[in-house]
Amino acid sequence: MRVILTGATGMVGEGVLLECLQHPAIEAVLLVSRRPYGVQHPKVKECIVPDFLRIEDCTSQLSGYDACFYCAGVSSRGMSEAEYTHVTYEITVHFARVLAGLNPQMIFDFVSGELTDSSEQGKLMWARVKGKTENELMRCGFRKVYNFRPGFMKPTAGQRNVKGYYRVIGGIYPLLHLLFPNHVSTLREVGLAMIHSVLKDYPRQVLEVKDIKALARG
Repeated sequence: MRVILTGATGMVGEGVLLECLQHPAIEAVLLVSRRPYGVQHPKVKECIVPDFLRIEDCTSQLSGYDACFYCAGVSSRGMSEAEYTHVTYEITVHFARVLAGLNPQMIFDFVSGELTDSSEQGKLMWARVKGKTENELMRCGFRKVYNFRPGFMKPTAGQRNVKGYYRVIGGIYPLLHLLFPNHVSTLREVGLAMIHSVLKDYPRQVLEVKDIKALARG
């Protein structure tokens, strides 16, 4: 299996990448990023794209892949709805449409978020925008799209792109898992679930935390 992965320089993308590097079914990983991640591994190639709205400049490198794990994203904190929509919806959908044109049989996995609003009408700005993005991705022409809605994710040992509060809260993950089992998972489970979404199948295209865990188990 050959996969394209975005967001490797962030926490979620890096965690998914580590699972891809260890999994025997993954033959090759193309990291599409705005800046180098800097990993040396026989499975990995990097494609540096400073502006994802110009992804067409790299089409020769994007063909022949089975899946895209789209883990790039930003927090909505401090952003206007227009700014957040540009990054989360416009850039993501443009990227996806280009990939769908090159690889229509591809599985596209999008990292959304818990509480995402599929109706696009709720009060939470980020949730509306994420919901709009999920809905549009499912119309892009891929063989299948899975929208992942993780809650709190425990980083994988060895990750270097982890925010400070995740390191702190990660220490009490066993307690969080005990108290809120349907709201927390590990990044290892997220990565495995993405891989399994391509190797196997899952009846739902929107995956909440409990679905992510179930798919990770295979």
